[in-house]
Amino acid sequence: MPDRRDRIDALKRADALCRARGGRLTPQRRAVLTKLLKAKRPLTAYELLDRLRPEDSAITPASIYRSLDLLLEVGLVHRVDSTRSFVACDHPEHLHAGQLLICRECGIVVEADDARIDRAAKDLGRRHGFALEQRSVELTGLCGACRGADANPPRAGAAART
Repeated sequence: MPDRRDRIDALKRADALCRARGGRLTPQRRAVLTKLLKAKRPLTAYELLDRLRPEDSAITPASIYRSLDLLLEVGLVHRVDSTRSFVACDHPEHLHAGQLLICRECGIVVEADDARIDRAAKDLGRRHGFALEQRSVELTGLCGACRGADANPPRAGAAART
């Protein structure tokens, strides 16, 4: 989990990226993003709702989903389709499909941005006549900690979300 200073820096960058990409980081979107940045694992919309309700009793599931839609659109969060949850993007400075490595035991998500995998997905779609709309890849398994092994740390371009 990023420390307080890292979260403040991430929110400043998110605000600038949001504006540059035609969006606005409203107080509610900022609150949703802050909860995702603080999370130790991906959160569902209803988990976000539960965490935000003590601070904003008027918040609704629809407003959470609207916030998430914009955050997805501008590349500040990723949707984890297999768990119907959301995770803050580790490197939102450039738009990318990304790959998410998900531990089925502890829920940790490691985000990677391997251009080779993205190119392979585009090529696969082209070869089969598909115009891909979404190219993120989710890979599920056990992280090193859950395997009880000394796993190699993520390489450059990949960051663990704990």
